[in-house]
Amino acid sequence: MAFAPGQVILHRNTRRGRIAFARPVRVVSDTSLGLLVWMARHTPVMYEVAADGRGARGRPFAEWVTLPYEHRPGEWQGAGILMLFPPEADHSVWWFWTDEGVFDGWYVNLEERVVRWADGDLAGVDVIDQDLDVVVRPDRTWEWKDEDEFAERLAFPDHYWATDEQAIRAEGRRVIKIVEAGEFPFDGTWTDFVPDPSWELPELPDGWDRPATR
Repeated sequence: MAFAPGQVILHRNTRRGRIAFARPVRVVSDTSLGLLVWMARHTPVMYEVAADGRGARGRPFAEWVTLPYEHRPGEWQGAGILMLFPPEADHSVWWFWTDEGVFDGWYVNLEERVVRWADGDLAGVDVIDQDLDVVVRPDRTWEWKDEDEFAERLAFPDHYWATDEQAIRAEGRRVIKIVEAGEFPFDGTWTDFVPDPSWELPELPDGWDRPATR
């Protein structure tokens, strides 16, 4: 299943079949390098939260798993992000910029490989975020991110959506080798990216909550 440049699709993170977030993104390209999408500032997002409005972060996981969930709307508040979903890979790579448009580094989001779907006029990709990430600075120095959160949640295998710690860490180490070698996509490609000025901010479409593909 291929997506067309300029097409608006849904990027969704799922947790054991629940929708953790859903947000519309714009397809930049869909080639042998992977699916490249753009998420603009103020993109509407639907988040899974507890009744008090807080998400899974910022509270003990032991508490989170006992709470009822609901979805509430919000917006992406940061600068625009470019996201690449490489083919047959258990991660995505995100490009970050400052508010002034200066490239600010990459983010390796470790996740189960993307699953594409289409349902009539609606289409998108579903992932399962595995929480452990790698932050890569513009000079390609790097560090692990959210190791404490990852370790805490692994202690709850009946509730956690990531299960294979060693495989997740191995994927991170594999990408780190690519970072250190300065190979694509960490070779400067797209660090000067500018979105098409004709792209309007997409709306969150009806059907964003269709059943998860996993």
